[in-house]
Amino acid sequence: MGPRMIAPSQSARPRPAAIGRWLLGVAFLVFCMVVVGGITRLTESGLSITQWKPITGAIPPLTHDQWMAAFRDYQQIPEYREINRGMSLADFQFIFFWEWVHRLLGRLIGLAFALPLVWFAWKRAIPAGYGPRLVALLALGGLQGAIGWWMVKSGLSVRTDVSHYRLAVHLLTALFIMGGLIWTALDLFALARNPQARPARLRPFALVVLLLLLVQLMLGAFTAGLDAGYVSSTWPLMNDHLVPEGIDWTNSLWATLSSDPYLVHFLHRWWAWVAAAGLFMLAVRAKRAGRRGASIAIHASVGTQIILGIATVLSGIALPLAVLHQAVGALVVAAAAWGAHGIGAQRA
Repeated sequence: MGPRMIAPSQSARPRPAAIGRWLLGVAFLVFCMVVVGGITRLTESGLSITQWKPITGAIPPLTHDQWMAAFRDYQQIPEYREINRGMSLADFQFIFFWEWVHRLLGRLIGLAFALPLVWFAWKRAIPAGYGPRLVALLALGGLQGAIGWWMVKSGLSVRTDVSHYRLAVHLLTALFIMGGLIWTALDLFALARNPQARPARLRPFALVVLLLLLVQLMLGAFTAGLDAGYVSSTWPLMNDHLVPEGIDWTNSLWATLSSDPYLVHFLHRWWAWVAAAGLFMLAVRAKRAGRRGASIAIHASVGTQIILGIATVLSGIALPLAVLHQAVGALVVAAAAWGAHGIGAQRA
């Protein structure tokens, strides 16, 4: 018999579908991280852990003495001295729990991304051209951990809360990572269906819509960081006025736009309609491109988000509604990424 052609090992072949499913799993973990981050913010838990210990910090205090040591560290920062002075150990353990879960999820996401990435690379299962993108997403995840600590540090010495600018960077980076994971997964699923498929392109129209959404997300982060949701519990008027009274115009334009609670709340509730209009047009284009699922997801998530936003205001920022509002906001980002990818893949 003549020499036989040896088929390459099954494990050495690119596995775009398997990698895509893994990336969607990681994206779901990032979504959970955003939700827990919202709870952490709304319960004022973010400053309860005053040190950054990436490895040993995964283990919470286990004995009474360890809990008291962590509590004493917290008692040294302005938030305790000026706002929470006299709180009980049990109350401290409650806020510590949410911040610890938030950081633990971050560690879990890092492992859930890094370990399978190494395994897929070792098996030579990553399709050509996707290795650098996956490494970039991993690096961005590592940077996000550093951004989180950079945010926490802003509230440990002078302030009684974290900088709302740093909070916005932290939230927007998380949502960008989630969108990047979903976009890459969709590219890989397309490659699995057709080995000649090329990555989707970000079309100019989709870019404009995503920028409109970015502004709304930033305003939402500012609203959360400034506790601006509490300045009015009426809708559509704010305390009987379309443009609320109480805006301090004596500061610079940027300081007023980004730091005045009344104006930030006003902008967040009305820019929502601009972002929604852009997203609905994106949904129409996604449907024309044959992405009916993405179109439905955009309509459903945006409509739900508007209702939740109004309900959250009318409730006086009830915790369950506020958490749902942030969670559905993340789903809006996921749906927008799906729709933008759909119109970008139309001629790919």
